[in-house]
Amino acid sequence: MKTITLNVPDKMELEPKETVKFLAAKLYETGRLSLGQAAELAGLSKVAFSEILGDYNVSVFNYPTDEIKRDAAII
Repeated sequence: MKTITLNVPDKMELEPKETVKFLAAKLYETGRLSLGQAAELAGLSKVAFSEILGDYNVSVFNYPTDEIKRDAAII
């Protein structure tokens, strides 16, 4: 496992665990991580991670718009 050090000014008052959950959610949203990978990064189960995604305005259904349009055209 890799360790990443992030220097954050004290005045930002970011909680480390909350920051990791946010990062995991955004990496999932952009497709850089699968749901399982993001949940692992956040230190949560897939179900628990899925439940917190809404806190970060991230949909659990990470399905690209172009694929939705393609699938809709097939029907």
